[in-house]
Amino acid sequence: MAGRALTYAAAVIVLTCTAHAFHTSPHDPIIAQVTDHRNNHLIGTPTEHRFTEFIQEHGKQYNSREEYLHRLGVFSKNLLRAAEHQLLDPTAVHGVTPFSDLSEEEFESMYLGVKAGGVNPRNSGVGTAAPKDVRDLPEDFDWRDKGAVTEVKTQGACGACWAFSTTGVLEGANFIATGKLRNLSEQQLVDCDHTCDPSEKDACDSGCSGGLMTNAYGYLMKTGGIQTEESYPYTGKAGECRFDPEKIAVKVANFTNIPADEDQMAAYLVNHGPLAVGLNAVFMQTYIGGVSCPLICSKKRVNHGVLIVGYGGKGFSILRLGNKPYWIIKNSWGKRWGENGYYKLCRGSGMCGMNTMGITTVNGRSRHTVAAGINLAAGNGTKKGSTVFFFLAS
Repeated sequence: MAGRALTYAAAVIVLTCTAHAFHTSPHDPIIAQVTDHRNNHLIGTPTEHRFTEFIQEHGKQYNSREEYLHRLGVFSKNLLRAAEHQLLDPTAVHGVTPFSDLSEEEFESMYLGVKAGGVNPRNSGVGTAAPKDVRDLPEDFDWRDKGAVTEVKTQGACGACWAFSTTGVLEGANFIATGKLRNLSEQQLVDCDHTCDPSEKDACDSGCSGGLMTNAYGYLMKTGGIQTEESYPYTGKAGECRFDPEKIAVKVANFTNIPADEDQMAAYLVNHGPLAVGLNAVFMQTYIGGVSCPLICSKKRVNHGVLIVGYGGKGFSILRLGNKPYWIIKNSWGKRWGENGYYKLCRGSGMCGMNTMGITTVNGRSRHTVAAGINLAAGNGTKKGSTVFFFLAS
């Protein structure tokens, strides 16, 4: 795997002259006549050839020759960035993805969306659950094999990853409680949830402009619950709230705290269902496949919400010089990104901050009660490694 990745890196470095696409042919006379654009030097290069392939593969269209040349330039820079990522993350494969015509800033504003902050468990007035026994965890585990995970969804150019992360936990929890897998409504959260973090008033759920899973659970506790995707379908943009209390599918009733680290996260995952986490998505724009285990990845800049559905026991890590476990992560960018919509991230060292904001599930006292927990980052008025635990009644 490592040899394949390094070979791919060399190939990407050779192709550092490609860019984003336009519905007009790159050899159209109108485009060929452009002489004053800063990216004109890319016309006719291998980079542009790769760019036209990218346009055709992903159905891209641009409205003018200026936009075409601009996206070509962005694409060219992203080829360099993918090569850099390959060198920093050699056990994964990085290259051209559906987002290769977006600048880093555009990508973050359109496809990420987790905001800083977190619920303060000290203000909850509830106790702390005991840690799980982690000694007999299976080497490999995947909730997809057990039917607890819905199909990969597509959030579109809307920073609502936080909503998809939230519903993913509830879908798994509901399956465990009832045996029924139901798609729940992200659109309800996008349209209706404007909850702000109690400790950081600027960290509010704001539809396609971002939000927090902790806020979303607070909203669901207050409003009574969440509808299904069928009764409140996703549109990819914020609109008027159309929540109907008569169509609630899952209800949120109460919460408590649990201690958490990656071993605890694995234990709760295995015993109680998929869990949601926030992480730093800096390497995800160029990710194609393999186990991502970057040599450098900030744990403080958490900006994307995803869903952990399982883990594998043997993913090679150059950083650790051997086969080490990895997380299996469901994303919300469609099946054409990553490994059919999934991301693999090495496990055991809080890679890219994935253990600073997590959500897990646990069975409650009755078969209709489950719980989802939020692991909160230290530095937000919380105890290090603490987790807010939400009980869900369906």
